[in-house]
Amino acid sequence: MTQQAASTMTEALSQIWRCVLRRSSIRIEDNFFELGGDPWLAVKIFAEIRKEYGRELSPLVIYNAPTIATLAAVLGQPVAPRIPALLPMSAGSDQQPVFVAHGLGGNVMEFFELAGHIRSRHPIYGMQARGTDGVDEPLNRIEDMAQFYLAAIKELQLNGPYLLIGYSLGGLVVLEMAQRLSEVGEEVRLLAMVDAYPHFRHLSIRQRARLITRRAGRRASAIGKRFLSLSQEKKGQEAERPPIGASFTPAMQRVREKSYQALLRYRPRPYNGEIKFVKAEEVSSFPDDPTSVWAHLANKFEVETVPGDHKEILTKHFRELASVLSRYLQEAIGSQ
Repeated sequence: MTQQAASTMTEALSQIWRCVLRRSSIRIEDNFFELGGDPWLAVKIFAEIRKEYGRELSPLVIYNAPTIATLAAVLGQPVAPRIPALLPMSAGSDQQPVFVAHGLGGNVMEFFELAGHIRSRHPIYGMQARGTDGVDEPLNRIEDMAQFYLAAIKELQLNGPYLLIGYSLGGLVVLEMAQRLSEVGEEVRLLAMVDAYPHFRHLSIRQRARLITRRAGRRASAIGKRFLSLSQEKKGQEAERPPIGASFTPAMQRVREKSYQALLRYRPRPYNGEIKFVKAEEVSSFPDDPTSVWAHLANKFEVETVPGDHKEILTKHFRELASVLSRYLQEAIGSQ
C-alpha cells in the first residue's frame, strides 16, 4: 500500500470513528476503548468498514487493533488477520491471569461489561473461539476446544495455579480444561462455572421431565408477553444494540453452529476438585437445580445465585455477577 493510499485510508477511518463515537476530533493513536468504545460501537464501525471497503472483518479485530493507525495497518493487508485464542479484556498488575471462556456464540465481546467490573489485580483474558476470523475451521468438540485453549494458555502461563471461569458453553470448556490440568498434576485454584449445563440429552430422566414441564408452561405465558412487547416501542441506545453474543459475520455464525454440535456431543465426566457454580435466578430453558446436575461429578460443589435470566446476568446484572466472581478470585488468591 502506497503512502498516499495509507493516508487516504487513515482519513476515511478517522471520519468513521468520529461519526460512530460522536467526537469532533480523534488522533490516530487514540485507543478505541479509552474513547468510550464498546462492542456495540465496534460493530457499527466494522459495518461502515464493510460498506467503505467491502471487507468482512470480525469486530473482534478491535481488541488487537484498537487505534486508527493499527486498524489501518490491518486493512492494508490483503487477507484478514487471525484472531488469537486469548484476547485481553482487562489489565492487571499481577502476572497471574484469569481466563474466561465464551458462551455458545464463541464471542468474548459478551464479557465487555463483566470484565470491566471484576475487582481484581489479575489481568483478564477472554478465550476466543477458533474460526471467528473466517481463516481457520471452527472446532466442534469440547475436548478439542479445551486442548486449543490450553495450548494458548501455556504460552502465557506455563504452570499453575490456574484461574478459570466459563459462561454457558464455556463452563463445559473450562471443566474439561480443569480435568486435563489436574490429570497432569497442575493445580486449578479456581474453577467457576456460570449458568453452564450439558445438553438436554445428557440430563437424567427426572431432570428432563421437570424441564419439559416447565418449558411447556413458559411457552404458554410467553405468547402473551410477545404480543405485549410488540405493542411497546423500544427507546434509547439499548434498542439499537444487537443481542449480546450475536453472530455479526458469516464466520461467527459458523462458529455458533459448530459450538452447538460440541454441546450436543459432550458428556461431562467426574472432576477431582471443587466447582463454584453461579446460576441465574430466573430459570428459563435450563435445569432449575444445578446441584442435581453437577454435585455428583465434583469433590466439592457450591452454588450461588445472581439476579436475571441466562442472558441478563451478562447484559443487565453484570455488576452482581462481577461481585461474586471478584470474591471467588479474592478467596483463590488468599489461599496461595
